[in-house]
Amino acid sequence: MNQYIKSSEDLAKDLASILISRGWTIALAESCTGGLVCATLTDLAGSSDWFERGYITYSNVAKTECLGVPVEMIESFGAVSKQVAKAMAEGVQAHAGVNIGVSITGIAGPTGGSPEKPVGTVCFGWAINDQINTISSATTKTMHFVGDRQAVREQACCYVLSELIALLN
Repeated sequence: MNQYIKSSEDLAKDLASILISRGWTIALAESCTGGLVCATLTDLAGSSDWFERGYITYSNVAKTECLGVPVEMIESFGAVSKQVAKAMAEGVQAHAGVNIGVSITGIAGPTGGSPEKPVGTVCFGWAINDQINTISSATTKTMHFVGDRQAVREQACCYVLSELIALLN
């Protein structure tokens, strides 16, 4: 069900080349993907040169404690929202001291959806800055993926990597 031309492995290799050429580092905050993107990136030999760390902030408490996402923001907009994705990306960038902070929060299913946010809704955030310890305002997007739980997670993984590559090019 993957709609992307390149596999997640190929996207990871492309991203690694960009990061290596710039001497940049990356950290991720994942919720619905449960570490899938981190695993994809760290499957590459030499990833320790550019991959700093990953947070699996599955619960709202983890989003607050690990990334500094305000409780009030989660209560107002929900964990699956552009606002929370933005705060997660900025939080992971700040806590890890990296050039790029990436976040993913969504509803992989098969339960947990609502009419406003159906299963397959995933929000993404990318905080990018050429200067470490200088946090930039994150770019966010919301997508809706179809398929079962694993298909949603795999599509989210490919999407977050392909969009990051596009933002860096």
